[in-house]
Amino acid sequence: MLGSTLSGCFGNEEKEVEEIEAEPEFGAYSVVAPIDTGINVYHDRFTLNETLPDWLLEGLGVTMWCNLTQNGTWQERYEADLSSCWDVITSSDIVYFPGTRIIGTTPDDDTDIPILDDPADGHGTAVTGAVLDANPNAIIFFVEGFSDAAVLAAANQPLVDVITTSFGPIGSVPVPGIEDATRVAVVEKNKVHTGASDNTPSPAIQDSTAGPPWSIGISGYAEEDDDQKETMSGSYPDIAADWTQVLPNHDDTNGYHETSGTSFATPRTAGILSLVLTQLRELGSDMGSGASENRNGMLVNSTNLSVSNSLLRDALNLSAWYPSFSTWDPTSGTMPISPVAPCSQVGWGVVNMSNVEPIYNHLAGFESMPSRPADVVACMEANQAIREAYWGD
Repeated sequence: MLGSTLSGCFGNEEKEVEEIEAEPEFGAYSVVAPIDTGINVYHDRFTLNETLPDWLLEGLGVTMWCNLTQNGTWQERYEADLSSCWDVITSSDIVYFPGTRIIGTTPDDDTDIPILDDPADGHGTAVTGAVLDANPNAIIFFVEGFSDAAVLAAANQPLVDVITTSFGPIGSVPVPGIEDATRVAVVEKNKVHTGASDNTPSPAIQDSTAGPPWSIGISGYAEEDDDQKETMSGSYPDIAADWTQVLPNHDDTNGYHETSGTSFATPRTAGILSLVLTQLRELGSDMGSGASENRNGMLVNSTNLSVSNSLLRDALNLSAWYPSFSTWDPTSGTMPISPVAPCSQVGWGVVNMSNVEPIYNHLAGFESMPSRPADVVACMEANQAIREAYWGD
């Protein structure tokens, strides 16, 4: 923005003009919506040394700014902000936390502290850390909750690109969950949904979070260990991603802990897809986000480059790979990737940060990825057919 200050009087007096340097353009970006227990907005991991632009905040429907206390322990900061923030947020508010990359909301009323990860929780803070480990520049639209209402709060935000959920029925028992809401997000709103399979070897197909055909179901593998499938991780998913990560604490301002589960493999994948979208948008000078009708239903919408949900998902599948059986450590507690029908274990294969470049190059038209072997395609086409028969398409 260009501004000026004037001195002197009106009339024939000369005006002294001081020019102010124009603010830098915000640039290409992507918005990820984790839906979970809450988020520790006081943690250093989520800070941003700039204020998000008004048009972005307006596009996300922000109703309230919450200026956080910057000094003291987590408890001291929380208590200092009670009267101005935590005690006044309602289920209809969408809150921006200046100095962070977080916009948050709590559409359900049954919570002790809206948006903030309660001292007894911590799951949502770690989930969001996993998103940012893959894409440090992602904008976070955080939704507290585990309901259709929580998913729809993200689905109905035009600027949200990727929704990630890391909750669901224990044991992947075939019961209804959030599939109606994720269908709205993906099929009607053209967004991407990454859903965690269960932390058991149960098939992911019937899991209401990971199983619907419009969702990307994710299990876990032991990245940086023996690169094999984690035994306690859903089978026959879409892909597998990093099971064990070091993620931010929920009740201090700068601490981290090691934790494991599909809960964290899933947002890591959401962050990877968000990073690819940001890179493609930068390439195409696309300074928007989401896949609304105004963007022709496209996640990347520019004159020379258009990328839909289905194209992004296809590129993700093409980029996945199967680790070699030879790296298996029998003492690690993992399950070796079988050379026969590995798709029944990890779907299309595993995905980590090494997949970013080939996905980007493929979608940008620089270097196409080869087709997957016919047996893998047949196995995953059967997977999709079963899911469509079970959940609808």
